[in-house]
Amino acid sequence: MEYFQVIGGLVLLVIAGDFLVRGAVSIAKHFGVSTLVIGLTIVAFGTSAPELVVGINAVLAGAPSLALGNVVGSNTANILLVIGVPAILAPMACNAPKLTRNLMIMLAASALFIGMAYTGEFRWVHGVILLGFLSCFLAYSFLRAKSHPETIDPTQELDGISAEPDSLSISMLMILAGVVGLGFGADMLVDGAVIVAREWGVSEEVIGLTLVAIGTSLPELVTSIVAAVRRHCDVAVGNVIGSNMFNLLGVIGVSSLFGNIPVADSFLEIDLWVMLAASVALLPFCHYRASVGRLMGVMFLLAYALYMAYLVQNGSAAHAMSRMLT
Repeated sequence: MEYFQVIGGLVLLVIAGDFLVRGAVSIAKHFGVSTLVIGLTIVAFGTSAPELVVGINAVLAGAPSLALGNVVGSNTANILLVIGVPAILAPMACNAPKLTRNLMIMLAASALFIGMAYTGEFRWVHGVILLGFLSCFLAYSFLRAKSHPETIDPTQELDGISAEPDSLSISMLMILAGVVGLGFGADMLVDGAVIVAREWGVSEEVIGLTLVAIGTSLPELVTSIVAAVRRHCDVAVGNVIGSNMFNLLGVIGVSSLFGNIPVADSFLEIDLWVMLAASVALLPFCHYRASVGRLMGVMFLLAYALYMAYLVQNGSAAHAMSRMLT
């Protein structure tokens, strides 16, 4: 039953996240917000809403390692999987305005996050610092957009979302449905994932890095595939960068306010560095305004598959050792 609970929670998270994004983007378009700001904030943060709700629920449910594994795993999946899969369909252009600058900010956020991880756990004071960093980024982005306005069409299509915005009442209902759905979906997913982890003798952090991370990254993956099909890949890469920043700063920042999040040794030894390496891999493409083509997409997917194989093997070895000891 718990497997259906996990699958049902993931499906509900994807649907609810889509409703939330569409409603928020529609409202933003009504007020003439630029596509750059929408992509880096509303769409990126909206598609990260599953990670946020799952993180809070995991901490409250007494499974904080699941929250950390979800964020680290999602950030890795967002680059290697979410960019790798669409790159096989169409080149993922990294030539959007100010993309390199935002990637450098994301790398700085990653360095800050890793530095905090070496303290042994994320506490409320870390959460305040992370949220402060996020607030500074948002304020900078809006002020920059205001002082350097884009010449845009407010009805421009964004990542497969209808070019013509819905009415404000429908948009508000979509946001409400998204928020409610995210809450129920996160409850189902966390409860089911914890049961599965205990049944198989796998640690919560491994479940978070694999099953939960891939599941909560599905909104980003669907968004990027739609963007690739519709040839809006430049916006998709920006969404990934914005989503990763929100995961690091917003999800752990808010989740740590609800309880301490311990950092297992495995994160410090391999997982955080895989996440950072995946982020750095985007740097040359953004710097030279190049595209992630089919070959690099295959390499990204291969790297992700090898990482997943390592996690599964490592989790199986730990389970076997625990059975021998008992």
